[in-house]
Amino acid sequence: MAEMKDAHVVVEIPVDEEHQQKKQTALCSAIEHHPLMEISRSPGHLLLLKLWQREEELFGRRIAAKETRLDFIRREIFQLCCFFFTFHAFFFTVLFTSDSGDACRKWWIPSAVSACTSLFIAFLVQLKLCRFWKMSRQLQRERNDGRAVTRCIQELRMKGESFDLSKEPLQIGKRMKSSSVEIKWRPLTWCSQYAVTVGLVCFAGLLFPASRFIVCS
Repeated sequence: MAEMKDAHVVVEIPVDEEHQQKKQTALCSAIEHHPLMEISRSPGHLLLLKLWQREEELFGRRIAAKETRLDFIRREIFQLCCFFFTFHAFFFTVLFTSDSGDACRKWWIPSAVSACTSLFIAFLVQLKLCRFWKMSRQLQRERNDGRAVTRCIQELRMKGESFDLSKEPLQIGKRMKSSSVEIKWRPLTWCSQYAVTVGLVCFAGLLFPASRFIVCS
């Protein structure tokens, strides 16, 4: 009886090889039918994917270059505005400290100098602003086209061989643009874009009679 109590019973559980084979078969089937595997087997889809990836990279480079250029133009406009106010501060300081004498009769000379300088700087600022907004519109188009290409790449990776090869990113870009169109009043848009130039011209108009007041006082 003691020997029977100390004996250990070993039970062997047979491994279900058929179940493992089914799991491996399902896994292989899932990998085989994965969209990326389908793309790798299809020369047309693989070539299209590579072309769109290269195009996406080119869009990224062009967008980065335009953003850098826009930042440079912003700094140029800021520097011109700083020069505008620095010039007038120095100009009116000279008028205040100068001996008026008979200068009141020729008050129009400093006024003309101030007005011409102001208009010249405002003209330069306007040129920079025109270039800025033109490049800004180009940048917006580049971003829309880049997003369209990215969407096509994502859709191609998800669908695999079922993706329509006749689809073009430009069609998606046009749909995205049409869905985001906003109705804007053109004069209000122009004033908002060129508010800096308008402000400089108005400031110059106020300073023109101020020269006479300073000289003749």
